[in-house]
Parts: sequence; C-alpha cells; structure tokens
Amino acid sequence: MKRTAIYASFAAALLFTACSEGSTETETTSEVITEATTPADGETYNVVTEQSEVNWLGKKVGGEHTGNIELQNGELVVANDQLVGGTLVIDMNTITNTDITAEEDNQKLVGHLKSDDFFGVEKYPTATFEITNVTPVTSAAAGEATHNVTGNLTIKEKTEQVSFPAVINVNNGTTTAKADVTVDRSKFDVRYGSNSFFDDLGDKAIDDNFTITFDVTAQQTANATAQN
Repeated sequence: MKRTAIYASFAAALLFTACSEGSTETETTSEVITEATTPADGETYNVVTEQSEVNWLGKKVGGEHTGNIELQNGELVVANDQLVGGTLVIDMNTITNTDITAEEDNQKLVGHLKSDDFFGVEKYPTATFEITNVTPVTSAAAGEATHNVTGNLTIKEKTEQVSFPAVINVNNGTTTAKADVTVDRSKFDVRYGSNSFFDDLGDKAIDDNFTITFDVTAQQTANATAQN
C-alpha cells in the first residue's frame, strides 16, 4: 500500500510483540464509551485503501518490533472543507511483521499476534475507529499537527475513547490524514505479557502501550466514481 496521510497509535489498531516481549511508553487519553455518538453531516470521502497505510510499533526491554496492517475500508466526512467525522475499518487478518528477516521466526510472531493471546483475529477479524470530534489547532506551524482528533476505538468488541494530534488536509476533493495513535492494549483485554494482569513478569513483560501510525487518503465520492 502507498501512503498519503492519519498520523497519530487507532485503531487497528494494534500490535506489538509476541514471541519476544515489548514495552512502549506514550501518552493517549483513553476512557470507556457508554453512549453512541451522532454521525457527522457532510460530504462522504471514500478511503483509497491502496493509497493508505497503517503501521504498528511495539517496544520491549532491549528491542522493538514493527509491522503493517491494512485498512479494509473506510470513509471520512467533510463539511465546509473541514474533516468532521468518519470511520476506519482495519482488517486484523492482515497483520505483518517487518523487522524479523528469518521467515520462520517472522511467521511465529505474526501467528502469535493473531492468536487469542493477543488479538484473536479468528473471532475478531476487524477493528474500527470512529471519529467523533475534530478541532483545528490555532496557528499550527508547518509540519506540526493541524487538528486534535477524538474518537471511539473498538478492538475485540471493546470500545475506548482515544484522542491524538493529527495532520489533516482537505483539498480539491481529496482528504489526507496522518497520525500516531497510542493504544493501551490492557483496555481491550489483550493480556499476554501485561503487568496489568500478571505479576513477576520481569524482563518478559510487554508494555501495555503500542503505537499505530495512520497515513490515510480519501477521495470525495463523486471524484472516486469519475476515476473508475
């Protein structure tokens, strides 16, 4: 997949290390969502999955693991040339690892991430992120976040609110968004190697936080139709 721009650790949310252990320390607001939100009104921009990319990063004591995961589909909602809402659907079956070169070890890690120890993709094949609020950053400097985004991240049928800065651009029927989102896996019952659930793990512990990097491109429905 080629990238164009949500940069912030939503979800898809979603990955770390399995056959080796990890730890990540970052900041993200997270709280349980108890009420449904009203979909934003505006023009629908369909996510161009082949021009979008989602990466993950999980750290451990003395190392880290990285990988990719694909968007299954999604849409962004734009009103008055501003992003106001949207939903991203992540295909959890597409988890890959990019740092382990030995094929057997690579597949061992990927298999573990897909197992019930982590994301249980057979039972929970997708994760979703629903944007509920987007606030512009006043006088954002070049290269810095242009907006603050809040939304509901659902992994393993558990939903939490996350907030993060993002670089968002709406121009001529195309919306791009980049973000690094920090996810606390313990909130989604991803227990393996977590000090939140187990004692005396020592250097076998995997940090609860991992990062998802979104680089998303979406096109206005009419434009996407015209190009097909």
